[in-house]
Amino acid sequence: MSEVVRRRVVVHGHVQGVFFRDTTRREAARRGVAGWVTNRPDGAVEAVFEGSASDVDALVGFAHEGPRGADVSGVEVVEEEPEGLSGFDVR
Repeated sequence: MSEVVRRRVVVHGHVQGVFFRDTTRREAARRGVAGWVTNRPDGAVEAVFEGSASDVDALVGFAHEGPRGADVSGVEVVEEEPEGLSGFDVR
């Protein structure tokens, strides 16, 4: 089993109202990544991903593109200590 990593991402741009959260949830489920995603009041989308480094990196890569209709202008990524999350929530 590979080491579990955790990344917090904040995605800026036109990222709300384009199914960013639901698409992120589906991608996380497909890869077995735990965490959550939420819309922020400032118009950004924030997410936490926990899982294997390769799967988390793939989701961070997805955050840079977003779903069709998104226009990502920037992504902040912070490495954090894993908390042992299970499942993936849309908040």
